[in-house]
Amino acid sequence: MPEQKPIRVAIIGGGCAAISAAFELSRPAHNGKYQITIYQLGWRLGGKGASGRGPADRIEEHGLHLWMGSYENAFRLIRECYAELKRDRRKCRIADWRDGFSPAPFIGLAERSQSGAYWNFLTYFPPGDGLPGDPVSENDPFTVTSYLARTASILRTLLLAVQASRSSRAATGAARNTSGARRSNQSKAKTAEAQGEQSVRLARLLGLGAIATTAGLIEAVEMLEMAFAPSAILPVNSIAQALEVIASSARRQLESLIENDAELSVLWQGIDLATAAMRGILRFGLVSDPRGFDAINDYDFREWLRINGASERSLESAFIRGTYDLVFAYEDGDYGRPRHGAGVALRGALRMLFSSRGSIFWKMHAGMGDTVFAPMYELLKRRGVTFRFFHRLEKVRLVAAADLAQGERAYVKALEFDVQAKIRNGKEYSPLIDVGGLPCWPSKPDYSQLIDGSTFEHQERDFESHWERRKVATKTLRVIDDFDFVVLGVGLGAIPYVCQDLIQRDQHWRDMVTHLKTVSTQAFQIWLRNDMEQLGWSDPPLALSAFVHPFETWADMSHLIGEERWKVSPRAIAYFCSVLNDPVSPEDFSAIEYPKRRRLDVRENAIHFLNDEIVQLWPKAVKRRGGFKWDLLMDPKQKAASPRDSGGAQGGFKSQYWTANVNPSEQYVLSLPGTQKYRISPLDNTYDNLTIAGDWTTCGLDSGCVEAAVISGRLAAHAISSLPALEEIVAYDHP
Repeated sequence: MPEQKPIRVAIIGGGCAAISAAFELSRPAHNGKYQITIYQLGWRLGGKGASGRGPADRIEEHGLHLWMGSYENAFRLIRECYAELKRDRRKCRIADWRDGFSPAPFIGLAERSQSGAYWNFLTYFPPGDGLPGDPVSENDPFTVTSYLARTASILRTLLLAVQASRSSRAATGAARNTSGARRSNQSKAKTAEAQGEQSVRLARLLGLGAIATTAGLIEAVEMLEMAFAPSAILPVNSIAQALEVIASSARRQLESLIENDAELSVLWQGIDLATAAMRGILRFGLVSDPRGFDAINDYDFREWLRINGASERSLESAFIRGTYDLVFAYEDGDYGRPRHGAGVALRGALRMLFSSRGSIFWKMHAGMGDTVFAPMYELLKRRGVTFRFFHRLEKVRLVAAADLAQGERAYVKALEFDVQAKIRNGKEYSPLIDVGGLPCWPSKPDYSQLIDGSTFEHQERDFESHWERRKVATKTLRVIDDFDFVVLGVGLGAIPYVCQDLIQRDQHWRDMVTHLKTVSTQAFQIWLRNDMEQLGWSDPPLALSAFVHPFETWADMSHLIGEERWKVSPRAIAYFCSVLNDPVSPEDFSAIEYPKRRRLDVRENAIHFLNDEIVQLWPKAVKRRGGFKWDLLMDPKQKAASPRDSGGAQGGFKSQYWTANVNPSEQYVLSLPGTQKYRISPLDNTYDNLTIAGDWTTCGLDSGCVEAAVISGRLAAHAISSLPALEEIVAYDHP
């Protein structure tokens, strides 16, 4: 019997989704059934998560990258990757996933006072049970009723904090009381009889108007929490009635107390938003609606919360501003147009708050390229995956409709590429560099491996720019001759340029590119000669959002100092990121100089931000008369530890790192109200040999993040091989 030929899969792109698909299709369990080739623009993998090593081997990211403890699929794959790779810890300092990731349990929100100044609301999230990527227990957290119960628990926690604040007890004591109450409540909610008793008690409280004190509110919410237990017997109408009374009682008791108490005001906003969300889930019937949270995606998140009783004060709070900031939810990059689908926002918030394990955030101990994409590259190479760098996809060609047999599905007949550079001696490009024993991606290609590399270096050819059209050759791959299946893993912004056949012939694809929108982002990183305490920051290292625009999101990344190779080490590192407004003039997008002009915009934005706004975060980083102390910035070429004349903002900032993410493939995909229905699933079988992968697909989260991309990549692999089994893809069918 002749040996069966492997099925050839062409994967286009090297971001999280494409690499996840390659990881699944190359598993040893397939016994080499799939012969995989990855075609990648430029010299590195990573997509929107790419990073590189620049001067002094400093880490240079596309933006601020943190993983959430709710990234079950992403952590599962990276844990499996490290386990199979079996790096030697004596030679490589990141040999296991725990070497590469550590918990980051602090999160901050910048709240505005009545005077317009900002103050930081810091929250510590205690670790959830287990670790991300562990098997999901039978107590499935991914249900609407589970989220309601957990939201009630948070509501009770907030009320206990209010009670503690009003009685002048220490915040730490309140936290201990809160966690103890949660454990106690969970142990009580075990039997139907207990729930029956609670139903009677709750009805009595409502009937007698006993929710006239904070203690009464806490008791009512505790009973409400039990009503959402899996075996609960309290009718939905009674729960909704109880929630209405709790919300109105809380508003009556607390709203008058918050005017001159900033901390109490934040607690009240959390209570108000929690009750509005719970009320909305019940009023809109999301517990039983087969669409789950997608049923409310035609609403903007703020609009939906307003409909369900949230106050205007709460809707402008740091909680909500941070929600929009986290996902760059500003149409066309305009801060005056915040828009985010209510279902996507609610799902994301609930998953972040209630399904995170180990920590709400996890920081990487090197760049994302070093921690995630370098080990993935090494493992995929070991499994036999082929990489073709410097391949820019130009066209996905469909078979002509006239050439299809009756009943035959359309298929991809060819893939057309521009070859950006050729490798010397016909070898495969070797992309990684060694940084003290750790395989890493450089910030620039290794020109010595390229034919005419010195010319490209002199020309400063930008292989990752959409507007850099120069090439050394073209290549056309043909179905049957060169590939059997295609996984299209490019960013959504690139689809209109490379998928004209699909868009012209398929209404679904036309609708998708018409209605789904992307937005540019900006980021900068600075290295400082003073530590955070010396800069005036007294809180623990954290990620903070909802600060002043632009660069409303920042993180202390000083834990990376030892990973870089400075002659004189900095004392602190900080990353900032935000949305980048789109230009008014469409013709800007046709100029090869466009990326450079946008980088200048980011540079000016960063200088303005440091001069005018950083004082509210780091009061000791500014001069007495105002303006940033530019001599705080470290130049990787500097040999001495003492500051030197930086030449002001223009001279001081030029040694730092900043980026404008304006290429179509690296733009962030928005989840605007009313647009989710236009996304296409990787499981869509309209085309016989094509599946898609990316955070722009229908994948269970439908928002721009690592987890959405990984889920999509796993779904794409399933579409081709039926593996992984759908039930192994955690929460892809999330309510």
